[in-house]
Amino acid sequence: MIKFSVIRYKNFLSSGNNWTEVSLDNSRHTLVVGSNGSGKSTILDAISFALFGKAHRAINKPQLINSINGKQCEVEVEFTIGSKNYRVARGLKPHKFEIFVNGSLLNQNSHNKEYQKVLEQNILKLTHKTFHQVVVLGSSSFVPFMQLSAFNRREVIEDLLDIGVFSKMNALLKERNSVLKEKINQAYHDIEINETKTEAQKKYIRDISKLNHDAKQEKEDLIQRYKDEKEEHFAAIAALNVKVLANNEGLQEENLAATNEVHDLREANTEIQTKIKALVKETKFYEDHSSCPTCEQDIDEELKRGKLEQAKKTAAEFQSRLTEIAAQTGKATERLEECKRRQDLSFGWSTEIQSLNDLITKCDSEIQIAQWDLNNLSDDKSDLAKANNDYDVLVKEYHNLMELRNKLNDQASYNSVIAEMLKDTGIKTKIVKQYLPVINKLVNQYLSILDFYVHFDLNESFQETIRSRHRDSFTYDSFSEGEKQRIDLALLFTWRQVAKMKNSISTNLLILDETFDSSLDEAGIENLMKIIHTLGEDTNIFIISHKGDMLDGKFESKIEFVKDKNFSKLVA
Repeated sequence: MIKFSVIRYKNFLSSGNNWTEVSLDNSRHTLVVGSNGSGKSTILDAISFALFGKAHRAINKPQLINSINGKQCEVEVEFTIGSKNYRVARGLKPHKFEIFVNGSLLNQNSHNKEYQKVLEQNILKLTHKTFHQVVVLGSSSFVPFMQLSAFNRREVIEDLLDIGVFSKMNALLKERNSVLKEKINQAYHDIEINETKTEAQKKYIRDISKLNHDAKQEKEDLIQRYKDEKEEHFAAIAALNVKVLANNEGLQEENLAATNEVHDLREANTEIQTKIKALVKETKFYEDHSSCPTCEQDIDEELKRGKLEQAKKTAAEFQSRLTEIAAQTGKATERLEECKRRQDLSFGWSTEIQSLNDLITKCDSEIQIAQWDLNNLSDDKSDLAKANNDYDVLVKEYHNLMELRNKLNDQASYNSVIAEMLKDTGIKTKIVKQYLPVINKLVNQYLSILDFYVHFDLNESFQETIRSRHRDSFTYDSFSEGEKQRIDLALLFTWRQVAKMKNSISTNLLILDETFDSSLDEAGIENLMKIIHTLGEDTNIFIISHKGDMLDGKFESKIEFVKDKNFSKLVA
């Protein structure tokens, strides 16, 4: 059982920099009163924040810090479970989250979320949602059990019946199944590889066994064929070399002589062309001038005719020489072209020789490969023995892999059965079915005390059926707010009773936040008081209300909250 003893807080919501401390186990019934906004429900938000890191109401974390002081928001709650005393301290600006066990700080090496898991799963053994179903019935930001989804209803009841361990086991089983699936896939993959290797080894053994003279002869014939091809290529190369040598004989000298002759003829042509230009210039001078431009003396006509006649004769000689040079140049050029043709022919034969050499190299490579194959085509018993030994190793490995695969498949089958048992429709449903009659009986007893005469029935899918005396069927949403309030109260007390029976999340603390101020009529309030007074000595109830005048004197103790200079203050 969780026995809460103290809640204290400062700079939390409307509280100031001085600690506000409330004893949670001094009185069986404590009325908490105060005007709206005075800080009555802050007790509930503080407990929720200390335990779960979030307020009971829908308030963001930054809004939890007192807006006037703006820092050093701190909340502490103390409780005992068995022989261990716990203190949980949580704060904002600066951030703080500490768990003390018998005065010693619990290891904080883990991440904040993991630290919270330790608190919820290992210490409190209840979630934020379940806490508010068992400990709190409030009108502000409270989601009653009947308004929860089927999944969340299941979560609450699993916590109450302490069967959440099956969900954890199921999660662990899923992780193991994931690893197991990888191992099975790997085993199938290894078997497939082994089968491929084994088949290849069997083929290799067959190949070795089939080695005979014909196989050797085939390789030898292949080698001889390539050797014959090489000889043919060598013969062709020799013939081409003879052609090249014959073709190249005197080719270089002839090419050089023709080249030099063309060069000399071109120079002679250029020289005559130069002389012709000078002759033309001289002839033009005598044709155009009758006197010397330098000495201004008349040129003798006889001399002029003589010069012109001589020029014509010389020009004719030059032209004859040019014709002769052109003929000689044509012949020399033809010789050069013939040299070029012979060079191209030799180049083609050389290229053919290179191709034949490449074929010879290829023959050598094929001969080498064939020779290697021939060397490996041995019927040596040692090779066959080694091949058979390797085959035996592969077969043994195959059997081991098959045995491993079968074991893994068996484990997967067992896990499948276990998974079916751990599903929501498995063991948990069987346990829930055993408790459903008790739960339904308790709910109907509390509804009867609250003067609400209907028959409430919750099935294993956590769906409700509510029947009137006339057997008309209803759902929770069919009723008025006051009737819903009675159902919520009946469920709250039922969950507490079941928790005590299971000793799972039983607690001394019960907080009714403005329950008396909401939809309950006078008769409903009286009936609720009857239930409160029947609760055991180990229950500490806090009734938060702003109708203190109506409830005053009905409870063992009373505390009041007031607003003083914008800060919430506790009045003893």
